[in-house]
Amino acid sequence: SPPLLGLLPGRISIFPLFFLALLLGFASLLWLQLSCSGEGPVPGDGQSRGGPRQPCPPQAPLPPPAEDEPSWGPHRLALLVPFRERFEELLTFVPYMHRFLSKKRIRHHIFILNQVDHFRFNRASLINVGFLESGNDTDYIAMHDVDLLPLNEQLDYSFPEAGPFHVASPELHPLYHYKTYVGGILLLTKQHYEKCNGMSNRFWGWGREDDEFYRRIKGAGLQVRRPSGITTGYETFQHLHDPAWRKRDQKRIAAQKQEQFKVDREGGLNNVRYRVESRTALNVAGAPCTVLNILLDCDMSETPWCTFG
Repeated sequence: SPPLLGLLPGRISIFPLFFLALLLGFASLLWLQLSCSGEGPVPGDGQSRGGPRQPCPPQAPLPPPAEDEPSWGPHRLALLVPFRERFEELLTFVPYMHRFLSKKRIRHHIFILNQVDHFRFNRASLINVGFLESGNDTDYIAMHDVDLLPLNEQLDYSFPEAGPFHVASPELHPLYHYKTYVGGILLLTKQHYEKCNGMSNRFWGWGREDDEFYRRIKGAGLQVRRPSGITTGYETFQHLHDPAWRKRDQKRIAAQKQEQFKVDREGGLNNVRYRVESRTALNVAGAPCTVLNILLDCDMSETPWCTFG
């Protein structure tokens, strides 16, 4: 523009300007690469340093495997992601996980279990619904938080034939370190999940449903297995959740305080009440997923704490 041209020397050629623009572009790309999360673990001694890193722009997704490609194996994973209104995390999660699993040659389909009713969030019921709606072409599931990204490619997402496999083990998860923890990312065969009768539907609000599920696993005679040989410690995952910006629903109301530590011996897959409002196939930055808009139902006589009213 004329005002900008007035600031330049009278005899400047286009070549220095081109070189300067090229240099600025290279510096911008270098800054982006250093400030975003990348695909591997952060170098260091296992202790977090500073605030959480920002996710990188998604890379181009890998092509889907041919149906007769033997290196991908015979099994197919249903990645079940309980979800409500965390779209900025979803935009990072779907392309990242699709590429992560494709590089490991894991056949998979990502199901976003979007709760659209007016009840409090119910992670366990959403996983039950995702299990029932995932179809017969998948033979194992991953119960996967949307705000937890695996950074270490040595993590195993393969078919957990020997029993439930807790990917986000207490020795690796950045926040939860007690020995009975099975939240974050847990793999099960569909047969083993049915043997547990799924998860309890009585946990409305945040927390405790995975602790109850640990008791179900033990009651079904199953043994939880965890990763071995992972040396990245608490830097094995990136946790996207910002508690200052998004508060968790941790309130305990009515009889919920007494109920939260009980084992639900009656309910689970057999009595989850829901309706799928819509089912939509999406591509997020080239990564395919299916969004299920789910309306859960609540028996107010059984769990009056499903609402704050």
